Amino acid sequence: MAQLYDRVALIGLGLIAGSMFHAIKRAGLAKEVVGYARSAETRDVAREIGLCDRVVDSAAQAVEGADLVMLCVPVGAMGAVAAEIAPSLQRGALVSDVGSTKAAVIEAVTPHLPEGVHFIPAHPLAGTEQSGPRSGFAELFDNRWCLLTPLEGTDPAMLLKYKSFWEGLGSKVDEMDAQHHDLVLAVTSHTPHLIAYTMVGVADDLGRVTDSEVVQYSAAGFRDFTRIAASDPTMWRDVFLANKDATLEILGRFTEELFALQRAIRTGDGDHLHDYFTRTRAIRRGIIEAGQDTDAPNFGRNAK
Repeated sequence: MAQLYDRVALIGLGLIAGSMFHAIKRAGLAKEVVGYARSAETRDVAREIGLCDRVVDSAAQAVEGADLVMLCVPVGAMGAVAAEIAPSLQRGALVSDVGSTKAAVIEAVTPHLPEGVHFIPAHPLAGTEQSGPRSGFAELFDNRWCLLTPLEGTDPAMLLKYKSFWEGLGSKVDEMDAQHHDLVLAVTSHTPHLIAYTMVGVADDLGRVTDSEVVQYSAAGFRDFTRIAASDPTMWRDVFLANKDATLEILGRFTEELFALQRAIRTGDGDHLHDYFTRTRAIRRGIIEAGQDTDAPNFGRNAK
């Protein structure tokens, strides 16, 4: 694919940023990729493994001369990072992010961006339970969705170019309103993560089940919960605080459904349980048909 940007700055060098670097290089989307991470240890590892063409020691230095700046930090840090880099952003540059919530990120970032700098929020729906500079790989975004939530008045040419960038990384791209995005993700990601954390916590607290039994006899469902619950705790703390309203709404609906199932089990209402499981099974089949997973035993996830 043709080069789209002269210099891309990656602020934060974890799984997403590392995978972006490898995918950018695979497709030839940028002449240079400059990276920065707050931790000196992370920067040293990035230099050691050749993650980014250059790794610098400040966020402001990283964005100098960049025509695309990617904020790959926890959503709770977005505003502070935007304030830090604002004086060094060149006019005409595009700033974006990879946060799991959008309304809170927009509210945190936009006040700091100078006139003449564009902002198009983004959320790649891709990830693993791994984190850190060694965790990235070029195929992470392949055939996965990236959701863009452009602001009112976004330059159409800038948006089209940025959409092409994510397609070059391997993603399918869609656009939606930020508030709608946050509600959708509360259903598909945020609340399921909270439930997974809770179920693993229940197992940890249940004194009658030993640690060795939980590990040795883990069935597929619990193994999947532990995979989800292994995600970066800082990132997920910030996600729940940033998307509080939508998550609480969906969590309330989940609780109502759970009470209904509890009642059906208690009263022996097998018809209700069968009908409910039949309906939910159809959703799983729809996910597979949409190409977002497979029915293989490893749940369609590559071991990276």
